[in-house]
Amino acid sequence: MKLYCLSGHPTLPCNVLKFKSTTIMLDCGLDTTSVLHFLPLPLVHSPRLSKLPGWVSKDGTLNLEKELKDCAGRVFVDSQPEFCLPERELLDLSTIDVVLISNYHCMMALPYITEHTGFTGTVYATEPTLQIGRLLMEELVNFMERVPKAQSATCWKNKEIQRMLPGPLKDAGDVWTWKRCYGMQEVNSALSRVQLVGYSQKVELFGAVQISPLSSGYSLGSSNWIIQSHHEKVSYVSGSSLLTTHPQPMDQSSLKNSDVLILTGLTQMPTANPDGMLGEFCSNLAMTIRAGGNVLVPCYSSGVIYDLLECLYQFIESANLGTTPFYFISPVANSSLEFSQIFAEWLCHNKQSKVYLPEPPFPHAELIQTNKLKHYPSIHGDFSSEFRQPCVVFTGHPSLRFGDVVHFMELWGKSSLNTIIFTEPDFSYLDALAPYQPLAMKCVYCPIDTRLNFHQVSKLLKEVQPLHVVCPEQYTQPPLTQSHRSDLMLELQPPPMPYRRCSVLNLPFRRRYERVYILPELANSLVPSELKPGVSVATVSAVLHSKDNKHTLQSVPKPPPAPPSKKRKRVMEEPPVLPAPKPLLSGAVPLEAFLTTLQKHGITEVKVEETADGHILHLQAEDTLIQLEEDGTHIVCDNNEPLRTTLRDLVLRFLQKL
Repeated sequence: MKLYCLSGHPTLPCNVLKFKSTTIMLDCGLDTTSVLHFLPLPLVHSPRLSKLPGWVSKDGTLNLEKELKDCAGRVFVDSQPEFCLPERELLDLSTIDVVLISNYHCMMALPYITEHTGFTGTVYATEPTLQIGRLLMEELVNFMERVPKAQSATCWKNKEIQRMLPGPLKDAGDVWTWKRCYGMQEVNSALSRVQLVGYSQKVELFGAVQISPLSSGYSLGSSNWIIQSHHEKVSYVSGSSLLTTHPQPMDQSSLKNSDVLILTGLTQMPTANPDGMLGEFCSNLAMTIRAGGNVLVPCYSSGVIYDLLECLYQFIESANLGTTPFYFISPVANSSLEFSQIFAEWLCHNKQSKVYLPEPPFPHAELIQTNKLKHYPSIHGDFSSEFRQPCVVFTGHPSLRFGDVVHFMELWGKSSLNTIIFTEPDFSYLDALAPYQPLAMKCVYCPIDTRLNFHQVSKLLKEVQPLHVVCPEQYTQPPLTQSHRSDLMLELQPPPMPYRRCSVLNLPFRRRYERVYILPELANSLVPSELKPGVSVATVSAVLHSKDNKHTLQSVPKPPPAPPSKKRKRVMEEPPVLPAPKPLLSGAVPLEAFLTTLQKHGITEVKVEETADGHILHLQAEDTLIQLEEDGTHIVCDNNEPLRTTLRDLVLRFLQKL
């Protein structure tokens, strides 16, 4: 059993498991942190960004003015933003049989995996994961296609040139794997391969293994996966949460008795309490609005935004913010808000029960009805005529490199009355803000990450007790910035097996058993012999038939009777004669009784020698050795076949034939 690790990002995993002749990809996360090295894509022409000076090395030997721009003391790539793809050279992607998706954030690289690689397999995901994943991909494509850039920057990727660039660009890894965004045609083609599954539904793969998704408690439809054969069990835990938010709670009990547990997607903010961050978010938002400023919340179009809107719904009246408009701007804003209301069976019990009242499970439906929350596909059209300040705007992308958020940064960045509140933990807020410096607007960092922290995961592992744990190497050591915090790492016995991008792990357990079925008519013909009370054994002669990884014992076919014919057929065409199977022997030869029997047959000169495995009997007059061992008896007798046969028959008297 092998595990191939194609991604170096612990919360955006992409691993391939080879298990019982099946090749299973576990998630295909897209590392979008690479976009922080690129200039923002403004929706409206930006004089500031268009007049940036090109970058030339200090000694003047390296001129990349067309590709790199100097902005606020840092160098950025001036081209369409590119993403860091999972490793595609480590193994042939066309050999992958299935892809298992754990949540909609971990499927963003799917079109790169399924298209143009020869992939012919199936993708398994829950319905909310598919539908919301489609929205996020659609939004990403829309953001890129709204602001096309003709030039493509590639010279700076040359290893010799990159080494001479200023940081952090010179430290960027795997730059040759970076690719531009896919198009809608590739998205639709990739998602057409998805087969929907429900929680605890069992799906057979080629008769070899069975897969089953479990609720992970992190987002709508998010799953952990069980991959098991008759005698082995692998659990894949990715992006799970034990907090009480809007999704169904995590199913922990089904993870028990795992031979291997692959653990990814823990919280990126182990020291930040999500409840505390929500409180800070609300208080900073209220302070800014009261002072007459605007609030910008860069966020994804699904996920934490549902919890933010629910929190604000309860907070608005008590903070006297009833007249403040809230705007949600995204190409998929309407679909995202509607989907959250219709996936009732994937929600926690509290929200499910509201559907039967009937009430909408999320309160943002009421905010929309009362015109407190308005949603728009972009800043153009209706929004520009209905927009009034001070207000709160939720929009993407959290990286601040593309999407409508770029326009609001240019519009509001120069006033200290305004505030930007970061709630998504995927990007360093300082790196996100770098191309907008100097910035007058206030910045508040309230990362809300509900995934498992190290304390929770240690407790979970004690309960489910897997034999072996495999995890990203980042989890086996404290964070670089807090090297003294040993509580911010996994400490287990035996220690977890760490992996990094491009590593191949031999998982530490061997398959020892295989299930074989026996046909009823063959089982009927068996004659058990009792070895000892409660233990019976029967020998079986059968044909082993293997198909689709299922093994069956069938009766040996009888040779057909020869047709009457004057001419004798060639010997080659006659069915082979199957010899009768030799009987199996069981039991042990008792030393004293055997010596007595030898004496009765005239063999008296016997020298007995004790060995580690039993005894050696040296028949001196006959120059013969008899080795009596626990699992066998050997008679060493040269050129005296009658004596060997006699001794064999004497030994057989003490053994039971099966």
